[in-house]
Amino acid sequence: MSLFEVPGWSVPGAPVSQPNRKRKRPAGKDTAKDVDEAEMIKSAQKNIEKLMQSLGAGMTALDEEGDSRPKKKSRPAKEKKTKDVADEVARGRKGERDGRNSKEERALSKEKGGAKQPMATQSAERSQEITSNFTPKAEATHDGKGRRKEKKQKQKQKQKASQSAGTQSETVPVSHNATQVSPPKAEAKTVKKSAANSNDANKGPSLTPLQANMKKSLDGARFRWINEMLYKSDSAKARELMSSDPAVFADYHTGFRHQVESWPTNPVSHYISVLSSYPARTVIADLGCGDATLARTLVPKGMTVLSFDLVSDGAYVIEADICSHVPLPGSEKIADESTDDSEEVGDGQVVDVVVCALSLMGTNWPGCIREAWRILKIDGELKIAEVASRLSSVDDFASFVSSFGFKLKSKDERNTHFTLFEFKKAPRKMKTDKEWRKLMSRGNILKPCEYKRR
Repeated sequence: MSLFEVPGWSVPGAPVSQPNRKRKRPAGKDTAKDVDEAEMIKSAQKNIEKLMQSLGAGMTALDEEGDSRPKKKSRPAKEKKTKDVADEVARGRKGERDGRNSKEERALSKEKGGAKQPMATQSAERSQEITSNFTPKAEATHDGKGRRKEKKQKQKQKQKASQSAGTQSETVPVSHNATQVSPPKAEAKTVKKSAANSNDANKGPSLTPLQANMKKSLDGARFRWINEMLYKSDSAKARELMSSDPAVFADYHTGFRHQVESWPTNPVSHYISVLSSYPARTVIADLGCGDATLARTLVPKGMTVLSFDLVSDGAYVIEADICSHVPLPGSEKIADESTDDSEEVGDGQVVDVVVCALSLMGTNWPGCIREAWRILKIDGELKIAEVASRLSSVDDFASFVSSFGFKLKSKDERNTHFTLFEFKKAPRKMKTDKEWRKLMSRGNILKPCEYKRR
């Protein structure tokens, strides 16, 4: 079927192709061929008009069919959401008004003679009413998460109400029939936390390794300062310092214990092991005892240990200036110029052993040797442990101690830090005051302990 074979159309015939050359038309009369072409053009125009009419009728039919179909209704989501918000706000304002009205009614009833209601309960009820009015009602379309969220909100509201009631319960009088309300868990936790913090504060802040090393260095420097002061001053000045500030005594012995840890042996430990084999009834005087380690170890074994130092601990240590006077029985005689060279041993002594373990301190330390002879029984023992660096001559020191009325029994120089001496009390010739002053002035036979400046 050709392109122009449309029902109702009439085409006379196919056009005849002409050769591509110019032809000259006569300017005069129309020929038959020209008439046929004009008819063909007219018929083509009629056919186009009919086609256009048929196409226009089809389009109108389609439009009418589209208009007859039902239109879908659009859901205005935004309008609905704004409407819901407005409803909620309106309900909240209404709830506020209702809450105010209910508060006014309660106030009126209270004035008229109604029962007294605690302020905490009123505030709790008001908060519950307001929150319930502002809280939107649960719809059937809510999922499980929404319900759980609402439950948590209600629980929080109840906890706040109970806490406020607990804080106000102290000021509100409680009747005898009323049951006591236990404090909330949150308050109990805070009380426990504050108690723990107070305990931590009492314990003191923990130190970093750097701070601990710095504190140790400062403690060591303080010990060296106190130690040097004790060696370079007399016992009376040291006793005055210790009495005015007992912390000096504690700091000194704390530093002394730290220093002992670096020694190969401790002289006190040596004397503990030696004296442990002595009879149980042995009476020992520890002059310059420090923290009375000797007594704390030997007394439980049944031995009698009398401890003396510049500061008393209220238990084992007796306060005394061992270079001036030891409060124990014993006597000595002072010779005059007319007295012959008679010997004496003293009277009333009760001590079997005197121990001076690193205690010959102060410029007047020879007075301690004199007091040891006075309180010792005849043939009693004097045990001295001294720092090796203080001894310029071991023999000179032994000879000096013997001049007070002692005999050297043994000496031990094997230790690199200390030298141990053991003397025995013997009768001596009486001395005049002048002789005693000359003997007591020789304290420089022991060098004081000095430390290098850092």
